[in-house]
Amino acid sequence: MSEEVVSKNFIELEIEKDLREGVYDHVCTRFPPEPNGYLHIGHAKSIILNYGLAKKYNGEFHMRFDDTNPTKEKVEFVDSIKADIQWLGADWGEHLYFASNYFDKMYEVAVDLIKKGLAYVSDLTAEEMREYRGDFEHPGKEDPNRNRSVEENLQMFEDMKNGKYEDGSHTLRAKIDMASPNINMRDPILYRVAHMTHHNTGDKWCIYPMYDFAHPLEDAFENITHSICTLEFEDHRPLYDWVVKSAGFANPPRQIEFAKMYLTNVVTGKRYIKKLVEDGIVDGWDDPRLVSIAALRRRGFTPESLRKFVELSGVSKANSSSDYAMLEYCIREDLKTSRSRVMAVLDPVKLVIDNYESDEVEWLEAPNNLENPELGSRKVPFGKELYIDREDFMIEPPKKYFRLYPGNEVRLMNAYFVTCTSYETDENGNVTCIHCTYDPATKGGDAPDGRKVKGTIHWVAAKTALNAEVRLYENIVDEEKGVYNEDGSLNLNPNSLTVLKNCLVEPSLKDAKAYDSFQFVRQGFFCVDAKDSKEDALVFNRIVSLKSSFKLPTNN
Repeated sequence: MSEEVVSKNFIELEIEKDLREGVYDHVCTRFPPEPNGYLHIGHAKSIILNYGLAKKYNGEFHMRFDDTNPTKEKVEFVDSIKADIQWLGADWGEHLYFASNYFDKMYEVAVDLIKKGLAYVSDLTAEEMREYRGDFEHPGKEDPNRNRSVEENLQMFEDMKNGKYEDGSHTLRAKIDMASPNINMRDPILYRVAHMTHHNTGDKWCIYPMYDFAHPLEDAFENITHSICTLEFEDHRPLYDWVVKSAGFANPPRQIEFAKMYLTNVVTGKRYIKKLVEDGIVDGWDDPRLVSIAALRRRGFTPESLRKFVELSGVSKANSSSDYAMLEYCIREDLKTSRSRVMAVLDPVKLVIDNYESDEVEWLEAPNNLENPELGSRKVPFGKELYIDREDFMIEPPKKYFRLYPGNEVRLMNAYFVTCTSYETDENGNVTCIHCTYDPATKGGDAPDGRKVKGTIHWVAAKTALNAEVRLYENIVDEEKGVYNEDGSLNLNPNSLTVLKNCLVEPSLKDAKAYDSFQFVRQGFFCVDAKDSKEDALVFNRIVSLKSSFKLPTNN
């Protein structure tokens, strides 16, 4: 019997090579978000990838906030990020870190670089610095301050730290190569002056390290072995390596880049989402029409569905886009056999069974999920007066309409056969009540004489039905016209949210709690809204409809 071939992505192959050659004797990865917004589905890929690699190689996973820019960072974002990562199942254990806790050590490294002649203080303005930097066709010019003495640089850098300079007036630059073809290596800024209150360190600092200086040091301080990041940092890798080498780390981390996750027809840009929130178009960063992790969770997506989506999207060096329909496929696959199938009427019209003589509630047995008998069954109440969906009755039906119409017999799901005898309308011709008779011998949904019906419809009993609000979602942008208009604004879909106020659901949902999800028979998968749903005012979000045209690609 041949051994199963295990496919490995290029990052796993590189890690195994490093372990085999003794470059590292363990694996330590990290996820280092900046707390300047909520995480989105692209971040989910990085979280799942980094945590998965650490787990696969029995290593460590670190959670670290790259909080080096106090202008946009908030405690709200720190808390939301921690909640999202825990929900996804990435366990950092004792390894929760903040870049800001390393500010003292970073300052010491900067001082050491000055002493080595590898950094200097500049007083060029931002405009002058751009001019001196050059471009892809022209080398940069040396900063007039580049050859200041070590002693002068040390004093000026200390003066920067002590608040003697105004914001933007002075920077600390690395002394590398102004003629480098890689513009990132043309004496990049390591520190800038910024008199701002930091969410973690308060007013202790008025200078802050730049990301390209801070990030490699954070990795090195924590003994990260493999710094897994996205492709836009590939050109920054030489600077990453320069920083850790110049700082004197003997066995520094290794940066490996992979392609970002791009999802078709969605909005992930923080500035766009921020504007949607500020303009009141969405009700927050967790609005179910968005693809922030918090929004997907509120909508009803599960950690398992996101992990499956990341797995199907794959890990590569080449940029590509994943279809949103594949994400919907993943949640359907996760929920279809794991959730109860319950009855909900979204556009109710009354149905009266005229020959049902009892006014008492009759309790009928209903399986929770025919595809998964282990979910058991429940009791549903039945009575003389019911509600069905308006689309399940027509006065003059077209051909091949198998639901209820005058003279036709259908099955009420898990209950009885009923035949429509008449109906009532209002002054505008709208049906207000449907009258039927039922066959008591068909209890459970089968006729003892063997007769068949082609239509089965769902229902709820009028006496016991619960009122609910149901929210139906579409993409927040118009998929046919594209995400962005010519002026760069979002091409919003006016029908992205439909609110149905007077829906009725069976009473088994009375105790449903935030994030609980169900399949509403013939309607789709729905989740209890975590923000607006109350015990006496249920709100359900449609996660996804029941069917899709998406099919998994096959490998021939």
